[in-house]
Amino acid sequence: MYETTKLNIREAASILEVNPETLRRWDKSKKLIARRDSPTAHRYYFEDDIVEFLRDNYKYLYKLAMRWAFSQKPLRLPEALYCQDSFIFKGRLSKLEDFLSKDKSQENRFPLVTSVIGEIGNNSFDHNIGNWPDVPGIFFGWSLKEGKIILIDRGLGILSTLKRVKPELKSDREALKIAFTKSLSGRGREKRGNGLKYVRRVVHNNNMDLFFQSGKACIIINKKRKDIKPFESTKYLAGTMAILNY
Repeated sequence: MYETTKLNIREAASILEVNPETLRRWDKSKKLIARRDSPTAHRYYFEDDIVEFLRDNYKYLYKLAMRWAFSQKPLRLPEALYCQDSFIFKGRLSKLEDFLSKDKSQENRFPLVTSVIGEIGNNSFDHNIGNWPDVPGIFFGWSLKEGKIILIDRGLGILSTLKRVKPELKSDREALKIAFTKSLSGRGREKRGNGLKYVRRVVHNNNMDLFFQSGKACIIINKKRKDIKPFESTKYLAGTMAILNY
């Protein structure tokens, strides 16, 4: 029988950023039921239990994602939320597409949702291959209940990758605007600008909302916003983050 990593109550509480006593209360109230080998044994969880809870409780999924994105050293993530390479990412994306295809409210849009996520996730791998600053791979989590998907990498960021072909770029905001509005040519395999231009068009035309950050620059794309107007975050992200509300 398949089983994921076994966690004691303190390890589970650390992932969720709550007190172990909170998990005991959640167990009693059946919000997050712990496992026990006998009525008197210690509580424990499998990672899959925690991931299932996170997917049903977006607030805690978001908190974990932000901690992984902005911590000085990357946290260890549950295996189901971490894609070490593009092969794992594509497999998880297919799994998400299968879930979405079974949602009648998304039957006409789920290919667009997965194409947007696929473009953003593939960018993370294509533009950081061999140059990951600390940890390779991406955070990839979703909440079907909330209709939200989070992708984060701790890579080089858009400014660094675009400066390979436009060395005159000076700021994250300038680079982010170009990435989503200009089709850059003569770049071989590097198509970050072209790919994100596609992302912008699909999000804008299909009633989705996208928050995107790289470095200190952020943008929000939706049907109400006709122009790309990057703004500055108070926190620096050494990589990229995308939160899609579909």
